[in-house]
Amino acid sequence: MFDLFHSGSSERLSRPKYHEDFRRIYESGITFVNKLERGQHFQERGFASWEAFAAGEWDRALSLVEEKRDVYAGQFEKAARLGVHERRLRVVEFPVTPYVQWEFFVLRLRVELGDDITVMDARQISDIERTGRAPEAVILGDTVMYEVVYDGDGNADGANRFADPALIKETSEGFDALYARAEPFFDFFEREIAPLPPPALPRS
Repeated sequence: MFDLFHSGSSERLSRPKYHEDFRRIYESGITFVNKLERGQHFQERGFASWEAFAAGEWDRALSLVEEKRDVYAGQFEKAARLGVHERRLRVVEFPVTPYVQWEFFVLRLRVELGDDITVMDARQISDIERTGRAPEAVILGDTVMYEVVYDGDGNADGANRFADPALIKETSEGFDALYARAEPFFDFFEREIAPLPPPALPRS
């Protein structure tokens, strides 16, 4: 399903260059953005809710999620104005990691505001991950695609930029196939996330 992706030719972009390129393409007239999120642990330094989560302050972390409401609402308003339909497919491993448990409360706010997010149990894609994990892919129309890159600690570290139309087409088709099999966000959230106790973070 993602055979070409793992062997495709790309250009490495630093984090600032990735954000600059993303904004330029995003505002260029594309009609959709598809995001496939596969990792189970990331660092989000500077995000107050994540900082509280990382400090073990679970209740405070959840209360601080709300601070993003206006920011996210603005993002969705911009997408609507530009005619860009955004979809995200979140792959989840079990047992759910502390990061993913926290992230789902952030994603819940995004979905409440209109984001289009579905969820897939990682065990359902084991057949397509025999030769490598599904990519952390961000697809901007049929124009460009990025593989988001992280360092060993889970900090965002730029992206690999792909422009091969055949590669973008194959990855988009793979995304669409998985998205069609995925579960609605709130069904998964209420069953698998909401009942969990506060996560126990490993001692540093």
